[in-house]
Amino acid sequence: MTVPAATQRNVAEADADVIVVGAGPAGSTTAFHLAQAGLDVLLLEKTTFPREKVCGDGLTPRAVKQLIGMGIDIDAPGWIRNKGLRVVGGGMRFELDWPDLSSYPDFGLVRTRQDFDEILANNAVRAGVRMLQGVNVTAPILDDRSGHIVGVTAKKDGEEVSYRSRLVVAADGNSTRISLAMGLHKREDRPMGVAVRTYFTSPRHQDDYLETWLELWDEDTLLPGYGWIFGVGDGTSNVGLGLLNTSEAFKGMDYRDLLKRWVKGMPAEWGYVEENMTSPIRGAALPMAFNRQPHYTRGLVLVGDAGGMINPFNGEGIAYAMETGHIAAEAVVQALGRSTPAQRERVLRAYPTMLKDAYGGYFTLGRGFVELLGHPGVMNFATRHALPHPHLMRFALKLLANLTDRRGDASDRIINALSKVAPSA
Repeated sequence: MTVPAATQRNVAEADADVIVVGAGPAGSTTAFHLAQAGLDVLLLEKTTFPREKVCGDGLTPRAVKQLIGMGIDIDAPGWIRNKGLRVVGGGMRFELDWPDLSSYPDFGLVRTRQDFDEILANNAVRAGVRMLQGVNVTAPILDDRSGHIVGVTAKKDGEEVSYRSRLVVAADGNSTRISLAMGLHKREDRPMGVAVRTYFTSPRHQDDYLETWLELWDEDTLLPGYGWIFGVGDGTSNVGLGLLNTSEAFKGMDYRDLLKRWVKGMPAEWGYVEENMTSPIRGAALPMAFNRQPHYTRGLVLVGDAGGMINPFNGEGIAYAMETGHIAAEAVVQALGRSTPAQRERVLRAYPTMLKDAYGGYFTLGRGFVELLGHPGVMNFATRHALPHPHLMRFALKLLANLTDRRGDASDRIINALSKVAPSA
């Protein structure tokens, strides 16, 4: 939608300094940090809280660090702490503690998305963000001279409304309608994943470790992916699986049926049977390794899943949603503090470079990793030969979870060096 310049409101008449589209972890984190810096922020969420999102509900130390930084009370009821990862595969079952680092806490958390997103959104509101729920953003409003986005149109209560701002942040997830309307389509050369999950009432509802199963079989085919069992602490387990699109087995796969077949092989006392299922099996796409670029164009800033910022090594998205929201907020604050449009653009155009500096090399390593897993036999070889070696598995945990110190031990230095020399994603 292009609005003639003569009919547009000027900056002083705008509804906000920044509009953030989507109140998931990326959007709420971005909005929080913008408001903390004194900007007027309008956060638009198409649904109403509480609402469900497909997720494993497990939070690594990377995510915990962001929560602590925003002042979220993670000692309040409902937050379940974990010590690390329990790995099941190759006939073995062992536990790996989260590494002891100066950069990140040594514990993870579990919290269902049923209220996790609402907690972050309410935290942003307490920081001064104005949040509107039930507002479904439909299109950008463009300046007819510069082509920059200067607001959005939306549906609210069955009526079309519009909101204006100096900048817009796309935090509307993998579907990211606002990015598509601005001509930003996903890159086909980047991996995608699919996650499916459900909840079961189960005695395994509390656990000191996040449990991952490295062997997902489709008859005689070992699939590139993993299953998980995360105790939620409320009498239920989150049970699901994630698969990569880098193998032929991905095409035409019935993921929901695969999940049902997988849990049938589990001990009966765990209770993972259909009559104990508390919600339908739901699925979601996992956009990985910067699969939509550029992350800034013509007044639009991309964060989280909208920019394909999921870790290809492990499918983790929440930590990177919050981290990129924080990085984006810093760039936007600096840009809007500049005195001329040219100076603002210079700062904003540096935002994609900031992301590539932070994650580009690491994501490139991850792309290579998932390509390898897509080859028949590689997953089986890795499971059989890597799991028996505890030192190798501790290294793998640091690599796959992206948990290192800048000046840490030998494994940290190896991972950091590989990420630095790898071409940026």
